[in-house]
Amino acid sequence: MENVESSESELKESTQKLLADLRQVVADSEEVLRAGVGELGEKGAKAREKLAAALERAKETARRIQEKTVAGAKATDKVIREHPYQSIVVAFGLGVVAGLLLNRK
Repeated sequence: MENVESSESELKESTQKLLADLRQVVADSEEVLRAGVGELGEKGAKAREKLAAALERAKETARRIQEKTVAGAKATDKVIREHPYQSIVVAFGLGVVAGLLLNRK
């Protein structure tokens, strides 16, 4: 059970780091957009528009990833708490299968 909790916390931590990195990229890109306003001609304006659209898509993707991750973690936690012994058996079985596949010659 402790292994499951540590794996869940590792997943949560890595997801939070990914989201933090995405937010930083978005913030840096927005700063570049603000700094470049008025310095470029028509091509620059088109590039700025494309970058702004890409930033919006990145923000939306980050939001969806966060929502799905939270929902998945909650669902997994609920199932494990409702069926702890079955969860242990399934995890053990998957571990055995993975071990057999990896040690196969």
